[in-house]
Amino acid sequence: MTTTKATTISLRAMKKEQRKIVMLTAYDYPTARVAEEGGADMILVGDSLGMVVLGYDTTLPVTMEDMIHHTKAVTRGSKHTMIVTDLPFLSYHISTPETVRNAGRLIQEGFADAVKLEGGREVLDQVQAIVRAGIPVVGHIGLQPQMVNQLGGFKVQGKDYESALRIYEDALLLQEAGCFAIVLECVPTPLARLISEHLTIPTIGIGAGEGTDGQVLVIHDMLGITDRYLPKFAKKYGELFTDMTTAVESYVQEVRDHVFPGTEHGFKMNDDVLERLQNEITQRS
Repeated sequence: MTTTKATTISLRAMKKEQRKIVMLTAYDYPTARVAEEGGADMILVGDSLGMVVLGYDTTLPVTMEDMIHHTKAVTRGSKHTMIVTDLPFLSYHISTPETVRNAGRLIQEGFADAVKLEGGREVLDQVQAIVRAGIPVVGHIGLQPQMVNQLGGFKVQGKDYESALRIYEDALLLQEAGCFAIVLECVPTPLARLISEHLTIPTIGIGAGEGTDGQVLVIHDMLGITDRYLPKFAKKYGELFTDMTTAVESYVQEVRDHVFPGTEHGFKMNDDVLERLQNEITQRS
């Protein structure tokens, strides 16, 4: 279990000391408890909750109210782990004041410790404005799920020279703008390693190989809680969907076979009270 909450300073120290940073997503009180008790350094309340727990096909329908609601649940379940929450689609694209207001809501109402937003050079003004407001920011480049329609799907980014150079430059620009960490999603391993070597802030990889300063996985994928498609970059450390399904099947069968509930699952009643009640009911009928 994590006992000392990570900070922007301690995370940079971990990078300097070459100690890997561990991040997991969590979307509610129970998964936050599991992530913290398991020792994660950071918890991401990702807008991936739209696909993982709300059943959408993409992250695009997720709203600010969704993010605040789930962040509040996560922060109630995790007191010693840094909580980073995603700014959802269109929450930082309209205007700078609205961007800062939305980031502030995640801190004030959701009790997050930091916010994350997708994009490189095109979001530098937003990053700077949020940082000026005193809110720590995590960047996110490479595959940007909120741009899935423009990208033509969930595809690896930075495979050719031009796109790789752009991602590298965006990482440097985000660092200069004030990000304290950057998520690298679905980029080639050599590119992620190169970026990590040239930044002074930590990189957190997802589908970016082993050369980043840390890793993040969706907790439902890692635990095998769902039977949905598992991305290539994910690894299952459990098969909880199978275990939970088996448990439900056992429950269903026991109820139908009059096995559950047993006597030990019920509550007793004073015999005198029961007799008096039965007499009263008999008289009324």
